Amino acid sequence: MKKLLSFIGIVCLVAGVTSHVDRVEGAEDAVKPNIVIIYTDDLGIGDVSAYGVGKLDTPGIDSIAEEGLRFTDGYATSATCTPSRFALLTGQYPWRNKDAQILPGDAPLLINTEQETLPRMLGRAGYTTAVVGKWHLGLGDGNVDWNERITPGPNEVGFDYSYIMAATNDRVPNVYVKNGSVVGLDPNDPLEVSYSTPFEGEPTGYGNQGMLKMRYSNGHYYSINNGISRIGYQKGGKSAQWIDEDMSDLFLEEAQAFVKRNRAKPFFLFYALHQPHVPRVPHSRFAGKSGLGPRGDAILEADWAISEFMYTLDELDLAENTLVVFSSDNGPVLDDGYYDDSVIKNGDHTPWGNFRGGKYSLFEAGTHIPFIVRWKGHVDAGVSNALVSQHDLLASLARLTGQENAVADSMDMLDVFLGNSEQGRDALIVEGYDGKTAYREGDWVLIPPHEGPALDVPENIETGFSSEYQLYNLNKDPGQKKNLAKPRPAKVKAMSKAYLAVVDRG
Repeated sequence: MKKLLSFIGIVCLVAGVTSHVDRVEGAEDAVKPNIVIIYTDDLGIGDVSAYGVGKLDTPGIDSIAEEGLRFTDGYATSATCTPSRFALLTGQYPWRNKDAQILPGDAPLLINTEQETLPRMLGRAGYTTAVVGKWHLGLGDGNVDWNERITPGPNEVGFDYSYIMAATNDRVPNVYVKNGSVVGLDPNDPLEVSYSTPFEGEPTGYGNQGMLKMRYSNGHYYSINNGISRIGYQKGGKSAQWIDEDMSDLFLEEAQAFVKRNRAKPFFLFYALHQPHVPRVPHSRFAGKSGLGPRGDAILEADWAISEFMYTLDELDLAENTLVVFSSDNGPVLDDGYYDDSVIKNGDHTPWGNFRGGKYSLFEAGTHIPFIVRWKGHVDAGVSNALVSQHDLLASLARLTGQENAVADSMDMLDVFLGNSEQGRDALIVEGYDGKTAYREGDWVLIPPHEGPALDVPENIETGFSSEYQLYNLNKDPGQKKNLAKPRPAKVKAMSKAYLAVVDRG
């Protein structure tokens, strides 16, 4: 009887997931497609031509949209990178973890090795899991010896394979880490890293402008690698230090290789591109191609890499058995630490689309990002206006693969992601710089009072921080120009109560 009930339960799960999935032959295939998350860095909704609000042409990303479901109301949980990545992989709002802020390159692992994660959940479902590209979620215990195996890291939170940069391309250490070990390190030239004390005899960008091929604009004037000064100090490890121009090709090759190695069984790949984060140093094949300077060129480079990766899925006959999610960790920024003509050459391009703000901001452009789902043959191509968030992928994919969701913040949006429902979230909390939050409910956004200014935020970004309440109706005012808080006090009161209820849920 128990076996019969178990069988009935499995049949009900498969039948209930989606009518589109029923087209797949066999229940096992129906609930366990390969899963790929393609994650860009600082890419705005206006940077993707499929959204029709910018000047760049991104045919690679557009092809995903043409064959998939493009969300107009898709969100990252945070307007900065570390918190968004934390939420994506854990399903938890990042502001619930006080340490989930932009991390230095020597920060300890942010994710508790005992907590639920997307790769761990999928691993239980029989998936082989990997992360390739930018990590920026900390490594080790805060006292890392970069010349030994570094633990804990991605492999200790559910990934079977990891090939990453530790933090960001503008922070030391400027090396790749494969399954916890620095790639290409010469034991006779040990790597040392510090975020407090410079190393004697090691030049920095400050006072050595002649050594630089890219000038810093703020904060990025410490250790030099590949003619670019970064945040933090490093010494040694010269044979392991990356060449920025080759980074995109290397991450692409790693992503393709993982897929090829694991094509015969279910796999999950978190392919985390570094573009268009600073420093923007695209390969010579793309330099000067966009007409918008290095930032635009870096986006074209990323678009090409994404196109090549998607071609690999097609070439291996995996397209109809691979669910692809494309998105960005937060909104766009132009000058973010280097003089790279991003402002001068931007012209009339609008990376932020029709929204206000950008990276770091509580205004819409900080977290309202490109969000596309493609599962060829199972998700109908089209556009969805449902409100969705990246941290709901954990609960949704848990249901798809027959797993339990153990994270209260993550909501099951599987029917929405697969295009069978327009009933997205009713509400969402988003985070700007320094853990400050705002509340989206239906067409309305409430930004509670937050003291500013945020001194580390680029001057061209409006943070949205104010000493007064702000209330906007996005349906009528997507650019958030008219604050309705004073004429609508009852709405402010009601939304404040709902917002605090989510915060207090713990």
